[in-house]
Amino acid sequence: MKAWFRLSWLFLGVAALIAATNGAFAREAETYTSLFSNLGAGGYDVVAYFTQGKAVEGKREFTAEYKGATWRFATQADRTLFLADPAKYAPQYGGYCAWAVGHNYTASGDPTVWKIVNGKLYLNYNTDVQKQWNPDAARWIAAGDRNWPSVLDK
Repeated sequence: MKAWFRLSWLFLGVAALIAATNGAFAREAETYTSLFSNLGAGGYDVVAYFTQGKAVEGKREFTAEYKGATWRFATQADRTLFLADPAKYAPQYGGYCAWAVGHNYTASGDPTVWKIVNGKLYLNYNTDVQKQWNPDAARWIAAGDRNWPSVLDK
């Protein structure tokens, strides 16, 4: 009986600890990165979207740290442009899917499914989602702006 009593107190203690910290670790990271990587935009060069108009993979030798992620660039020149004004080039909503953020939740952003709107880079989850986002992008951006960054707490 004593062992059961001690075990029940241990269980109650663990349950109380979980209840006290519930939500304390729930906030999503400000910049989307995959589970096994710390690369922003999946390692794609975020400057290239603006300068080349396409998704270009970055290289290991050209990196920078920004908002908790490692960003890769195709060239040293792109890295230099990014470091001069990272907010100008980094994807909106930390690289999370712009359609999802507009709907007040988060989903991964695919760096090959992107669009620049009013000089800002937005990523979407996939091409099907982007087809839903594109026709009314201004509305979803306005909603995303209202939801960001509080959506990270959900």
